[in-house]
Amino acid sequence: MAETTGAKAAPKQGFLKSLEIDTRLLGMIGAFIAVCLVFNLMTDGRFLTARNIFNLTIQTVSVAIMATGMVFVIVTRHIDLSVGSLLATCSAVMAMMQTRWLPDMLGLEIGHPLLPWVAILAGLLTGAAIGAFNGWLVGYLTIPAFIVTLGGLLVWRNVAWYMTSGQTIGPLDPTYVAFGGINGTLGPAASWIVGLGAVAAALIALFAARRAKAGHGQPVKPLWAEAVLAGLVAAAILGFVAVLNAYQIPSARLERIFEARGAVMPEGYTAGYGIPYSVLLLIFIAIVMTVVATRTRLGRYIFATGGNPDAAELSGINTRLLTVKIFAIMGALCALAGMVASARLANHSNDIGTLDELRVIAAAVIGGTALSGGIGTIHGAILGALIMQSLQSGMAMVGVDAPFQNIVVGAVLVLAVLIDILYRKRTGAR
Repeated sequence: MAETTGAKAAPKQGFLKSLEIDTRLLGMIGAFIAVCLVFNLMTDGRFLTARNIFNLTIQTVSVAIMATGMVFVIVTRHIDLSVGSLLATCSAVMAMMQTRWLPDMLGLEIGHPLLPWVAILAGLLTGAAIGAFNGWLVGYLTIPAFIVTLGGLLVWRNVAWYMTSGQTIGPLDPTYVAFGGINGTLGPAASWIVGLGAVAAALIALFAARRAKAGHGQPVKPLWAEAVLAGLVAAAILGFVAVLNAYQIPSARLERIFEARGAVMPEGYTAGYGIPYSVLLLIFIAIVMTVVATRTRLGRYIFATGGNPDAAELSGINTRLLTVKIFAIMGALCALAGMVASARLANHSNDIGTLDELRVIAAAVIGGTALSGGIGTIHGAILGALIMQSLQSGMAMVGVDAPFQNIVVGAVLVLAVLIDILYRKRTGAR
């Protein structure tokens, strides 16, 4: 592969600098690997089994979805303490739509093809409307976001309780439940196809980025560095698919699947779960939010406002309307997270989303989002959510009590902020 005409070779430098990998991101990956290895030793190898990795993945999704929205909120120097309660309200709306309201109003019973989609749409509209209302209170009435969302934490949790009369609502529609993870996966063959497609897309993106740099006369990485980076990305994607495919569906469940199709399961037949639909949803949201953050006017306005709100307003950015949009996006993402969480449980419960505000904020901060505003990444927030869930899952497997788990999570959040402050002082970042 020849260098593109006009490209400048990057000056000789160290291995990591040649790869142009963010050292903070590399540190987070190292911390995640360390957490996994420690808990794997403490659980006699049970932590890094295919089953636990599959469960860890689907447990991370709902918090990770909300963390992508929290990045925008924190980048603009706000905070949202109501995300867990808003998740509960949206989950209650979607559950009641499926079990009470739509059957009573339109006669759509469980199993009707329109039922789950109408319920999900209702949840999305509810989340976006409540989020926009929060944004209006913050942006136009200038009430501090901390106060607005602290009130929302109390209000929306109890609105969800009154909506369901304090009852657990279920069972939910099978199509809806498929978004929870364990009851909805691609299967091995389709998972490999998606994995290979993801590898191809990643390689094309790397090549396009290199070509764009060369076209603008900017220095490009050495070819060996591009090859190493491409190999690491491909290995990570295909390795993840291989692990998910390695988790075998129990034979009793396979038999029920074959019976539902009117067939007989061959003797000795086995199959893996593959990629859950909820993970595909998270990947889609991550791509969309990354594009919004890096390639759209809205994203530029968000980071400009977070960097200097006064200058952003003087330059013509409608920061009030921008605040409404950000909180509306956060509300819609809470609805999607509520769908995933209730689908994974196959019902709506009163305690759904409890303390998720802590986990979501911690995920964003651990992922590198600065509380001072202006700095944050979507992929960092998702990795932060994975680290948080790994800590909680590992402690649960070891037998640590729930109160002490929350103590650890709170301590990790404070430590993450301290490390962020020290890192920015050392690198000279704002």
